[in-house]
Amino acid sequence: MKIFEENKNEFLISTDKNKLDISMIHDFLTNESGWSDGIPLERVKKSIDNSLNFGIYTEGKQIGFARVISDFSTIAYLGDVFIQNEYRGFGLSKWLMEVITGHEELQGLRRWILLTDTAEWLYEKYGFNKLPNPEVYMEKFNPNVYVN
Repeated sequence: MKIFEENKNEFLISTDKNKLDISMIHDFLTNESGWSDGIPLERVKKSIDNSLNFGIYTEGKQIGFARVISDFSTIAYLGDVFIQNEYRGFGLSKWLMEVITGHEELQGLRRWILLTDTAEWLYEKYGFNKLPNPEVYMEKFNPNVYVN
């Protein structure tokens, strides 16, 4: 898949995996996210290897991230979306969502999936809704998978 990049003022969004700061992503996910506490570095690397990744950068420093797991035909899962605390309030999450939902490889999908308990106001702007029929949704969930 070809690399996508877009600039806005002093910020850059890129899908280039080589630009990703894996240490920063791991640190945020394991220590700050609340959804991946304690995730091992090898799991983060593997998840990145198997996803379409979107990094946000300023002055060469990564300040945000999101990844999409997809078959690029029918379905996509959006996960691990974050902006570092000191860069929030600049509209970067909105721009990130615009770039992700507008990405040429993610058009015409029947379904997008997102699990969140924060920033619902953001995702609703991009067409995400609460499950209209939660009774048809099933999951196999292990919240302690990263605990030794």
